[in-house]
Amino acid sequence: MSTPTPRVRMPATAKAGEVIEVKTLISHEMETGQRKDSSGQTVPRRIIKKFVATFNGKEVLSADWHPAVAANPYQAFFVKVPETGTFEFSWFDDNGEIYKSAHKVTVG
Repeated sequence: MSTPTPRVRMPATAKAGEVIEVKTLISHEMETGQRKDSSGQTVPRRIIKKFVATFNGKEVLSADWHPAVAANPYQAFFVKVPETGTFEFSWFDDNGEIYKSAHKVTVG
């Protein structure tokens, strides 16, 4: 499997108190652990089990994902932006890896 690639789409600027939409997608196979390979061996489970979004260090969204989530999972949400700051997004893999992305939004 190639290295999962996180992608985030959100506005770079907003007005104080404005609600913005944040869209995230991560390239990941989300192997359920229920499939067999060509030799009949079970392919080990490897999914992203948790997604967390923070703004200036404060959690704004946390989602637990399960094997039924599709490959290349997409997560979108709306959030109120009170001030200029940085969103940090983290995807937690079954094998202990954490994939991160950070995006700044300027309030003006």
